Amino acid sequence: MTNPNILYPFIYPKMVKETVFLKNCVNNPNIIIGDYTYYHDYTSPEKFEEKNVRNCFFCKLIIGKFCQIAVDTTFIMDNSNHQMNGFSTYPFFLFDNWKDYTPEFPLKGDTIVGNDVWFGTGSIIMPGVSIGDGAIIGAYSVVTKNVEPYTIVAGNPAYLVRKRFTDDIIEKLLQIKWWNWEYDKITRNIKAIVGADIKQLTVAV
Repeated sequence: MTNPNILYPFIYPKMVKETVFLKNCVNNPNIIIGDYTYYHDYTSPEKFEEKNVRNCFFCKLIIGKFCQIAVDTTFIMDNSNHQMNGFSTYPFFLFDNWKDYTPEFPLKGDTIVGNDVWFGTGSIIMPGVSIGDGAIIGAYSVVTKNVEPYTIVAGNPAYLVRKRFTDDIIEKLLQIKWWNWEYDKITRNIKAIVGADIKQLTVAV
């Protein structure tokens, strides 16, 4: 059984310390990670919270199950923001002599990632973005707005490349929600899950 509660899940010896199931190395209560979501990094992937999440103090980072996060993916949270509606963006309030000044931050809220989302190397996710189930984020993309389920986005700022499937198939996938199946059912139906025959996935038992 593939145990979602272990830190280093990979069976290939060369990569055994390069990939972690993220939920087992995150301590910040504002970061919520689903089962089997992993992060790959060539050095210290268990430091994801420290290296890859910026200023997650008030808003939440919520990532679903079975997501695949490549090296150097970065989530920038609301506390990284600066006031932009005045003449200067300088954070005077952070310094002792000017601490009485209270800025007006345009908070964008939680960053929410669905299930089975693939993040390419070096992708950057900006504050308050929602990314739908089954989406693919191209390498080095900068995601500044919401991403629809089962779409591919790329670029800076990220733009829609294409939908992965027809609208009808996407609707069925969002109804099936295979990532919520019991472990044994997933195990029996892996070929259907990674395949492209929606009929086979629909009748899975």
